[in-house]
Amino acid sequence: MYKHILIPIDGSSLANTGLEQGLGLARALGASVTVVTAYGTFHMPSMETVQLEGVRKTYEHQAKELAGSLLAEAAARAQALGVPCTTEMRESDTPYQVIIDIALTQGCDLITMSSHGRGGVAALLLGSQTQKVLAHSTVPVLVYR
Repeated sequence: MYKHILIPIDGSSLANTGLEQGLGLARALGASVTVVTAYGTFHMPSMETVQLEGVRKTYEHQAKELAGSLLAEAAARAQALGVPCTTEMRESDTPYQVIIDIALTQGCDLITMSSHGRGGVAALLLGSQTQKVLAHSTVPVLVYR
């Protein structure tokens, strides 16, 4: 059965549900997990870049700090369940690609993730990372609703 499960998180309540479900599955299967989160890159408006350099550094620091705390909490949950866990943090504007790349490079044989809660025009314009993973991944994907 599955031996190494990738669980992407973003700090949302839906992702936390997916994390709990994924950890429960890993525990039942005796599998290890890799928990991943990605934060977006800072895009400089076309203004004085010198003035905005401090803003970029502050953003990067805060984004890494938040991502690190999400991963530390996920690792603690895994440890409490006795599930071997590693974590990955990446900067990217395409989280679905990060998920697929890490699944392949880490040798994951299953990706478990939550369905996305976005609806209406936002879903039409932005799409869902889950939908993109489903469309592009060669690794099996289990989606929690």
